[in-house]
Amino acid sequence: MNVSVGYFCDPDGMEGLAHFLEHMLFYASEKYPIEDSYSKYIAEHGGSTNAFTTSEHTNFYFDVNNDSLDDALDRFAQFFIKPLMSPDATLREIKAVDSENQKNLLSDPWRMSQLQKHLCSNNHPYHKFSTGNWDTLEVKPKEKGLDTRAELINFYDSHYSANLMQLVVYGKESLDNIQTLVESKFCDIKNVGRKHFSFAGHPCSSKDLQILVKAVPIKQGHTLRILWPITPNVRHYKEGPCKYVSHLIGHEGEGSLFYILKKLGWAMSLEAGEGDWSYEFSFFSVVIQLTDVGHEHMEDVVGLLFRYITLLQTSGTPKWIFDELLAICETGFHYRDKSPPSNYVVNISSNMQIFPPEDWLIASSVPSKFSPDAIQKVLNELTTENVRIFWESKLFEGHTDLTEPWYGTSYCVEAVPPSIMQKWVENAPNEDLHLPKPNIFIPTDLSLKNVEEKTSFPCMLRKTLFSRLWYKPDTMFFTPKVFIKMDFHCPLSNSSPESSVLTDVFTRLLMDYLNDYAYDAEVAGLYYAVRPNDTGFQVTMVGYNDKMRTLLDTVIGKIADFEVKIDRFSVIKETMTKGYENFKFRQPYQQAMYNCTLILEEQTWPWDEELAALSNLEARNLEDFLPRMLAKTFIECYFAGNIEPSEAESVVQHIEGILFNSSTSVCKSLPPSQHLTKRIVKLERGLRYYYPAMCLNQQDENSSLLHYIQIHQDDLKQNVLLQLLAVVAKQPAFHQLRSVEQLGYIALLRQRNDSGVRGLQFIIQSTVKDPSNLDARVEAFLNMFEVTLHEMPDAEFKSNVNALIDMKREKYKNIREESAFFWGEISQGTLKFDRKEAEIAALEELKKEELIEFFDNHVKVGAPEKKILSIQIYGGLHASEYEKIVHDAPPPHSHRITDIFSFRRSR
Repeated sequence: MNVSVGYFCDPDGMEGLAHFLEHMLFYASEKYPIEDSYSKYIAEHGGSTNAFTTSEHTNFYFDVNNDSLDDALDRFAQFFIKPLMSPDATLREIKAVDSENQKNLLSDPWRMSQLQKHLCSNNHPYHKFSTGNWDTLEVKPKEKGLDTRAELINFYDSHYSANLMQLVVYGKESLDNIQTLVESKFCDIKNVGRKHFSFAGHPCSSKDLQILVKAVPIKQGHTLRILWPITPNVRHYKEGPCKYVSHLIGHEGEGSLFYILKKLGWAMSLEAGEGDWSYEFSFFSVVIQLTDVGHEHMEDVVGLLFRYITLLQTSGTPKWIFDELLAICETGFHYRDKSPPSNYVVNISSNMQIFPPEDWLIASSVPSKFSPDAIQKVLNELTTENVRIFWESKLFEGHTDLTEPWYGTSYCVEAVPPSIMQKWVENAPNEDLHLPKPNIFIPTDLSLKNVEEKTSFPCMLRKTLFSRLWYKPDTMFFTPKVFIKMDFHCPLSNSSPESSVLTDVFTRLLMDYLNDYAYDAEVAGLYYAVRPNDTGFQVTMVGYNDKMRTLLDTVIGKIADFEVKIDRFSVIKETMTKGYENFKFRQPYQQAMYNCTLILEEQTWPWDEELAALSNLEARNLEDFLPRMLAKTFIECYFAGNIEPSEAESVVQHIEGILFNSSTSVCKSLPPSQHLTKRIVKLERGLRYYYPAMCLNQQDENSSLLHYIQIHQDDLKQNVLLQLLAVVAKQPAFHQLRSVEQLGYIALLRQRNDSGVRGLQFIIQSTVKDPSNLDARVEAFLNMFEVTLHEMPDAEFKSNVNALIDMKREKYKNIREESAFFWGEISQGTLKFDRKEAEIAALEELKKEELIEFFDNHVKVGAPEKKILSIQIYGGLHASEYEKIVHDAPPPHSHRITDIFSFRRSR
């Protein structure tokens, strides 16, 4: 359900009210007064729920197993008919909104977005703070004698009107049946005849243009954002002028702005396109991540950008470029993969607010009319008179004089009149900027291959000393696409922090070298990636099969003839160094997850050791390392989709020929005895390990807990018991730890699987309680849940089992989803391709007593078999509690981990 109301409608002085209302509607309704019963019903019937608030939309959505649609819709409809917003729940949920805002306070994307809004006209709602916090929703209203709950109800009654709502229901039944269902469930929504909200005018007045804003980010790195107010693309969506302009300014092939900036060593990435937009206003933005040298040449970078825009303004908008874009967009629309149903309904319901009915499905995805005038109009708006430049860097610390009020970002503003920018354009280096060449990767052969063998599982087509090939034809999706994974197993790749970092540098350099040529493939719908992994590195390719061979040959050729270019090595090293230095600004819950992995997984290296290794590396170290790494290589391959078995075999044979069998080959085979296995630390039964650490960023007030319960290694019966327990416990955990106790916005229970070792983990991030206290709350929840589980009626048990079976029977939506499952079995070495079928059979036999016994043995507080690891990250507010826990003796049956690596060696 899309409601055409967003934070632009927030009353002055009650920032975040629309977002807060979105939270509150989940609680309860007159028809279903038990708190969180909607979310509980959905979770227990194989589904998920969520919602979001933007400037002019609030969107609520869920998905659920097919046979539960009727009851789920009935609960959902009550959001819009008769919600209950009890005083108690209202007060508790303000804390959740405040915690959500706490989580964002040190996040650069949130901070910079608000700064752009702040430097706009006060009279335009774009200027507002959208999230809300304790101050705006509780303290300030009280001071003015306002009751937040009364304001909330008033906002709901006056804004949530049926004529401002757009509903999409996507189901298996006939349209007539779905229509009858909708009419019966939603007929009681009030229509108060509310006029559609519209916010005329542009957020920027003339004083907000021709400015250079220097801002201090939280993280290392230099970012340049160049923004222009433009005519919204949505007014000309059939012509798609912004698509055309952003395709050219954001291009990365030869002659493009990015190509030149990269050649000069000034930029790491560039993105261009329409940013924040509505029907009334829009911004076109170009975002460039600068290198240290690029930062010193900011004026030249802006000069080159304007020079490229001038080139576009005077090149007469060639029609062949539009025709290429149209061909790519049309093919993309016709062969679009099925997406998860919840994504699909969210997109369409949002489209219904904006587009006429005949375009609800296609929206602005296929520009069909070529209009040089519309394109020229956008280009003519990208001028020096019209520009706002935001320049972010830590180097501005101590050189700013202003503070943004909501997030505390330090900044200063300078005027940059067009005359100054004209000088930048004149002084910029004279480089050969030109339009892109025609795209050779646009698919022309979209025919489907006729494969004789219709197998439902992958089969092994060939195996040699050098590689193994798994093959799975497309028997389900019938699209002209392939999915390819190639795992290069190289034991040396991760044998030390140095080798791990060198492998990472190697894959990034490969991607960097390929970019000028292969960028066109991405544009045309053929995606590729080269990434390091636990056992070496991995090549992935997914998209249209027509030009796949051309691209794959290029990638393999680059590996075979790899050379280290010193200038690009330096840029990659700089990028990675900043990445490591920014590690400490990760959210506390992410730091907890990282520490958990570091403790459990053999052959993982701490980030500070990798940073130390990186800082000493030079190009020649990579030149020495690469032949040594590739001297022991085995390639595990998976080819799926619209490709014949003979073609898959010939591709792999050709790759072997280049990498292993020619006189100049770099790779040599890896003997079977030396293949790596991923090993996970086995925790001690009946013992609770805990690892307390201070948050790496002392400014972060949030603490976090990861409470991990290790249970078993891949075993069919135990797997389904664990999955069922997670289904039954997930919603009660969220309800208790977040809705009732309000420990924090992030409070969840999920399964954990480390290379086949399974368990449960609670993850909580909080400013309210320190991690040791959070640990106690998890145990208190488990005691409560034990009673719930023991008292569960047989019918509810059966219903949960059936929900899990239905989830397993859900068909894959596209080749990526199907391949992710099969590839998981191949890369883990388990090869249980019929896992889902076997799990369904096991579930059908399952008894409630077995679930209770499983809980009592492994999860229950004080269970003799129980294995616990508690990762505790102490934020700035809980520094004294950290001091206490590291000085206190461990409680009985507990063991404090003081040194991760001696602990790992001891297990």
